[in-house]
Amino acid sequence: MTLLHWHYPTEILVGEHASSQLASVCKTRSIQRPLFIVDPALTDTQAVRELVLSCQSADLPSSIFSEFSGNPTGEQVEYGIACFLEGNHDGIVTLGGGSSIDIGKAIALVARQQQPLWQFEDVGENWTKADANLIAPVIALPTTAGTGSEVGRASVITDTQRQSKRIIFHPKMLPVQVILDPVLTVELPPHLTAATGMDALSHNLEAYCSPSYHPMAEAIAIEGMRLIKLYLPIAHIDGGNLHARTQMLIASTMGAAAFQKGLGAMHALAHTLGGRYNLHHGLLNAVLMPYVLCANRHYLHEKMLRLSHYLELENEGFDGVLEWILALRKQLHIPHTLSDLGVNVQDQKAIAAQSVLDPAASGNPIHLSQEQYENVFYHALNGTLDL
Repeated sequence: MTLLHWHYPTEILVGEHASSQLASVCKTRSIQRPLFIVDPALTDTQAVRELVLSCQSADLPSSIFSEFSGNPTGEQVEYGIACFLEGNHDGIVTLGGGSSIDIGKAIALVARQQQPLWQFEDVGENWTKADANLIAPVIALPTTAGTGSEVGRASVITDTQRQSKRIIFHPKMLPVQVILDPVLTVELPPHLTAATGMDALSHNLEAYCSPSYHPMAEAIAIEGMRLIKLYLPIAHIDGGNLHARTQMLIASTMGAAAFQKGLGAMHALAHTLGGRYNLHHGLLNAVLMPYVLCANRHYLHEKMLRLSHYLELENEGFDGVLEWILALRKQLHIPHTLSDLGVNVQDQKAIAAQSVLDPAASGNPIHLSQEQYENVFYHALNGTLDL
């Protein structure tokens, strides 16, 4: 039997007001001068001010870096590195969604290395070029329930020269501590709650569908989907429901733990489209989800049958799962087509060609050719399901 190499996440603290433990966690992790990587929309919030003040009051000099976009770029990583070095920081605290966590992990990896960012792209053994002893520790406090980047060993960074997203990887990029505090998510507006929640669903779903063998990840994925089925609609309607918010944070973390099993064509296309159009990653996955499922339909009958039973869907099998996803998207006001997001048909061939080469494509239940990616793109653009 082929040797298998499985990894599981880091230490996770979960609960209401868990973020109040941040200063003590920093000290436990030997972080004396944390750099806060904060989503730009959160920099002036009371929650961020209180967390920074709690560290400063505990004799942990801190500063904030927030000069990055929703799809962080290589140039923005360089700005963050300069801030990290100028402030003589020795660790990073990320506050925000996937963009803040991704750029925070990239800064932590590269800041003290001799090699530049793109040398650590997830290709071959590139990660071995890094001196692991120079990687700064990261504490992650997600304020959205979607990417699960807080338990990931990689970052997705946009290369503006190539107009593409590139995956930066190192095992020690994994945050040393995760704090899941639902109080930090209650201000997330409904449309972002929906998009990030569907992102969490896409991670669990694609991990479940991946043909690679990882029964632990598969079990996590189906339970993650059950939690999303129960709690995403509640969190969308009632953002102040802390129980629903907690369960969605957990489901998001579960999705990222599960997708070490693999992702697929949904993410291959979302990475490509996000790099070209600077669109929200979770929203792209939400739009693409039913079209990619249909492309994989004939290879998923047994898995969809099991999933429909576990989720207690009204109808069983593939059709039951597809009906649930379409109904959930409608309930969350997710656009039905890529056209609704401003994507146009002129890019069809280029997007398909780039998606075939995306690292996520290798985890799809079947290898999709460039022509098949063009077909999925066409259906997603026009809103037709290839049944």
